[in-house]
Amino acid sequence: MLATSARLLRLVSLLSSRPTWSNAELARQLDVTERTVRRDVDKLRELGYGVESVPGPGGGYRFGAGNRMPPLNLDDDEVFAVAVALREAAHGAALGADPAALSALLKLRQILPTRMARRLAGLDATVEHTPRCETPRASADVLLLLASVCRASERTTLTYRDMHGTTTVRCVDPHRLVYTGAHWYFVARDVERSAWRTFRADRVVEVVSTGEVIEVPDAPDAAQLVSDTLTRTGYPFFARVRLPLSYDDARRLVAPIVATHEPDGPNATVISIGGSDPDQLAGYLLSLRTPLEVLSPDTVREALLARLDVLYRGNETGRQKADK
Repeated sequence: MLATSARLLRLVSLLSSRPTWSNAELARQLDVTERTVRRDVDKLRELGYGVESVPGPGGGYRFGAGNRMPPLNLDDDEVFAVAVALREAAHGAALGADPAALSALLKLRQILPTRMARRLAGLDATVEHTPRCETPRASADVLLLLASVCRASERTTLTYRDMHGTTTVRCVDPHRLVYTGAHWYFVARDVERSAWRTFRADRVVEVVSTGEVIEVPDAPDAAQLVSDTLTRTGYPFFARVRLPLSYDDARRLVAPIVATHEPDGPNATVISIGGSDPDQLAGYLLSLRTPLEVLSPDTVREALLARLDVLYRGNETGRQKADK
């Protein structure tokens, strides 16, 4: 027979596994009497678990809807499945601007039993991903460290390599992580400069917490700060493009984190959007799959027309061959 504490954990696991259990079923699963099951249910209620009685022949029990969530009780395979899912969410940046997966993975890794930590480490060492985009990605370890210092509000020493390859060491007060759809950005206050800065996470070389807990007054909207920074200085080329869409529709098509938006009457919006070069911008504009007008610069308009010309000539040649 299981010890009382182990039996209570097993009872929690059983109640979590399906909507209802009869008293007799629980007694058989736990190898105890139905009277013992009733006593164990009373103990769980004293511990704060919302266990409800189910009326009917023989009676039964269930976790009630809307009750405070009890501590999770997962077996090894369930723990591993959760850890892998969180790892993939962090790796793929599937949660957008919300770093919840990173924070949850950080907490889980800190309490994993040694055997489970080894299994997850083995997965990290053997699994590879096909390329998901052409842009550099931040490592999961760096993202976890950045999420940790943000959550703990700890002053941090940041070693950072900028776009020109210059490495500097900054003392920063962490605020938030922001995902743009292409990169993770770390938003923090540069202590020496007394100014808010954004750092590309894939360019972070090292993160070292000082252990000093800080309070940051007047923290900015992190997503808006990243958006403003990118649209001002993040790219070597910018284009102004008129979309025949209302302001709200244009913001749904091209996210505010990607471009700035300016209403141009009730049914049109002018966006300012940056890119690595005119051809890259032209490719992005074509991917919007909507009529548009490039207002400036001419290089982006010419790159767009060149792409359209290649598409037209290729398909015209194919049509002529099909007609023969």
